[in-house]
Amino acid sequence: MADDPEPVVEPASAFAGVPDGLERLWTPHRAAYLGGENKPLGEGADACPFCRAAATDDDAARLVVARGERVFALLNLYPYNSGHLMVLPYRHVGAYPDLDDAETVELARMTQTAMRVLEAVMHPHGFNLGINQGGAAGAGIAGHLHQHVVPRWGGDANFLPIIARTKTLPELLADTRARLAAAWPTEEEA
Repeated sequence: MADDPEPVVEPASAFAGVPDGLERLWTPHRAAYLGGENKPLGEGADACPFCRAAATDDDAARLVVARGERVFALLNLYPYNSGHLMVLPYRHVGAYPDLDDAETVELARMTQTAMRVLEAVMHPHGFNLGINQGGAAGAGIAGHLHQHVVPRWGGDANFLPIIARTKTLPELLADTRARLAAAWPTEEEA
């Protein structure tokens, strides 16, 4: 009908809250993590996403970058920076003192290798290394010990994480995993 008014189409920014002149960068994948996605629903190895990653044959699907005899490295599904790796034992153990001597040595050596590979592939300016042991210490999956290897660049802690609680990552996880896995040395090269 000729008398029907034109439909009103609101710009996306109209739904972002009180108008303040700021653009919004939405990161719904972080909300999924904060809401519990991929976190264990129970206790033990059967509920552990790290144990599932260790048991798979499809390393690319589970973001596994490298495997050793006792430990393996995989990309963090919710990274702080591109290249954010975790090095962890195959064995489902939650506390660093509970690692046996061989696991402790291999965890340290694979962490060194991870840093070398990240340096060669991504050229970071530095690293954060750390183990958050226990939920109160920030471990998202406290039942399976994992050491974070986070490459850092000057200026990577920009205003977005501080003001907007948003992290921009310049590369897809699958692409980062492929580049790091291709650069990882074989046992003979290591």
